[in-house]
Amino acid sequence: MFPFEKFPGVDVVLSPEMRSTGEVMGLDRSAPAALAKAKMAAGMPLPTEGRVFVSVRDADKQGVTEVAMQLASMGFEIFATGGTATLLQQHSINVNVLRKISEGARPNIIDRMANDEIDLIINTPTRTGADTDEGRIRAMAVRTRTPMITTLTGAQAAVRAIAALRAGTWKVHALQDAFPADEPVAEPAGS
Repeated sequence: MFPFEKFPGVDVVLSPEMRSTGEVMGLDRSAPAALAKAKMAAGMPLPTEGRVFVSVRDADKQGVTEVAMQLASMGFEIFATGGTATLLQQHSINVNVLRKISEGARPNIIDRMANDEIDLIINTPTRTGADTDEGRIRAMAVRTRTPMITTLTGAQAAVRAIAALRAGTWKVHALQDAFPADEPVAEPAGS
């Protein structure tokens, strides 16, 4: 979890070093439920319904079709920009097409986020920087506290986590439940 809201307007693409750092965790026997719990603990819970904006780089377009299909089958409304929308439509996924910010057409994704009309963003970066469309999208996601996924692997995991949340089979447990304080702690070998 990173305090990106303290840096308004900054593009929030994570470097490899930052991806392995965090302040929260989710504990569950199921990896999808654990991810959902971690997102809740980070203050960015995944939605179980609503509207998802999808815009991914060309290398991720084929992989994101399965993600979008699963979200659509759960009742999510899908929004996408031109290239991603065309591909999703070719796979019989109902998509609301939004024009790119740089095209100047309104409403665009920034307007939709400002109006609290987007519940999740899946945006894999091709370019970085606060002056790019995708940098502006990611910065606005931070300002509006809209959950955002920036890798295809993360999107696939998020869909499984959303399905786990919707199934309602997970429970909240304290860490102490997993490791009771009254159990003796084993001494490390060789001490």
